[in-house]
Amino acid sequence: MKNDSIETKRSNFKKRIQQKRIIVAPGAYDAFSAKLIEQIGFEALYITGAGISASLLGLPDIGLVTMNEMVDQAKRIVDATSLPIICDADTGYGGVLNVMRTVKEFEKAGVCAIHIEDQVIPKRCGHLEGKRVISTDQMVDKLKAALDTREDKNFLIIARTDARAIFGLSEAIERGHLYAEAGADIIFVEAPESIEELKEIGKSFDNIPILINRGGGGKTPALSASDLEALGFRIVIFPGDAQRAAGKAILNVMKSLKETGNTDKVLDLMMSFEERFDLLGLARFQELESLYTRSKKD
Repeated sequence: MKNDSIETKRSNFKKRIQQKRIIVAPGAYDAFSAKLIEQIGFEALYITGAGISASLLGLPDIGLVTMNEMVDQAKRIVDATSLPIICDADTGYGGVLNVMRTVKEFEKAGVCAIHIEDQVIPKRCGHLEGKRVISTDQMVDKLKAALDTREDKNFLIIARTDARAIFGLSEAIERGHLYAEAGADIIFVEAPESIEELKEIGKSFDNIPILINRGGGGKTPALSASDLEALGFRIVIFPGDAQRAAGKAILNVMKSLKETGNTDKVLDLMMSFEERFDLLGLARFQELESLYTRSKKD
């Protein structure tokens, strides 16, 4: 039953991407944040590599998270939400053979799409300095390996290029076209640095969906989803916003607790006791427990 539902979810998500209306996918870093995103009413979510590096390891996004760590967290998030999921798969975690295993594991995990980037290993956050990229031929080889490995044709392979930071926008767009010719389902040009560059990307890809990263505090202009839709983008991800918001709230609450010995003055920054358990579906589990538990009578 689970496999049938995942296949249907992927098929529906692929059809949805073909529509002109942009998909907004906030970044989740654990099952709890994913459930919050779903509760608000978003139609997709993004599993952020930077967020998982921070939440699992307490480390920056510089290529330290392993494939197994990402896949394990993806499984938990898939189980926690009904939303279609796009997942960061870094460089595919190695050469073509690693990419093949990466595709198999993420497909089994139940996500709808992964993106693979053309950075040199170890990679780093797309909005940090000091990135390097592999050759176009090497990336095309990786994409072909990924596409040949997937079993569900609705499991989408997103090709990300980080070439803008090294060689400029024209090279990044050229790479995007080569990756599309190789069969990638979606093109992701990382870290454009102006509205003019966003417009150029939007005009350059007519026949394939394009994704844009609205990483807060990064290099890309802070346009709204509707503005990006008007430029031709089909998907926009907001990877770090949920975690940054949580981090700020936790700091403020902990600061108040440290200073006053209480949290009564910052209750407005926290979910209530009832809200948290409602989000987690406590009532449903209580009903199940009651259904399968025979009451004991004296």
